Amino acid sequence: MPVPGIHFEEDEEDEHTADDALTPLQLAAWEGDLATVSRLLQQGVDPNETPHGWYGKTSLQAAALRGHVGIVDLLLEAGAEVDAPGGNNGGRAALALAAGAGKSAVIERLLIAGADMNLPPHRYMGRSPLQAAAEFGNVGIVKTLIEGGAELEGPMAQHFGRTPLQAAAENAHVDAVEFFLGHGASVNTPPSRYKGVTALQGAAACGNVDLVHRLVEAGADVNALGSYYQGGAALWLAASAGHAEVVEMLLNAGADQSAVSGNQGKQCTALQVANLKGREDVVELLKVWQKNGVTSIDHAPG
Repeated sequence: MPVPGIHFEEDEEDEHTADDALTPLQLAAWEGDLATVSRLLQQGVDPNETPHGWYGKTSLQAAALRGHVGIVDLLLEAGAEVDAPGGNNGGRAALALAAGAGKSAVIERLLIAGADMNLPPHRYMGRSPLQAAAEFGNVGIVKTLIEGGAELEGPMAQHFGRTPLQAAAENAHVDAVEFFLGHGASVNTPPSRYKGVTALQGAAACGNVDLVHRLVEAGADVNALGSYYQGGAALWLAASAGHAEVVEMLLNAGADQSAVSGNQGKQCTALQVANLKGREDVVELLKVWQKNGVTSIDHAPG
């Protein structure tokens, strides 16, 4: 019976097959079975067995993701490649996986072993270690990587890519957002082409009022275009998710109600998407502003 692969995104779960099955060593590393890992390595099993399928992971990646420090040590001593790529879609190297899972002890081991803090992310859903740490929201890990030389504005994946600031904002990690802004992160980096968001779009989509306010205050463009595929402007995303307070805040900041967003060929306004999703509070709010030509909340009808 093949063992399913290790997946960390919905897209992967939808598409994986038995071809992604783990080898015995990869499975033991994933499960934290130190005795089996040790036995297999002593028998001469290659610590760098090729990951299977589109989303496979090396034994080191599997152990790093789960935080199995002892197994990480064994694999590194046996010659595991610290920056090896994952399956056919590239995946994420061991350091990015550990950073994205908040595994500080593993991160320490991998850095000592020479893991590249600025390894470019694979174009398909890849993450640099810093981008992954920002997504997880552990400011301590973020600081460790920055102090070690991680690039704040490094390249991001074409598909579902995120800068550190975008990743932190989308996941409502307020402290991480403040850290990145304080270190000069660009607040208006455009979204990745597929399933991307600006920092403000990410905050608007998750409905975090404080982050939306902070990013607007920092100069975020409220009318920045969304990504080409499954993207949307901040107002459109907030309206689609039913975040009325965020919608009101964006309108007050000058968001364009007439702008259209969404997939090519299926674009619509914020009001139209709110209607489509049944967001009644947002629909009423947008209609009031549209009817009265409101440009500031201070002048909205009582």
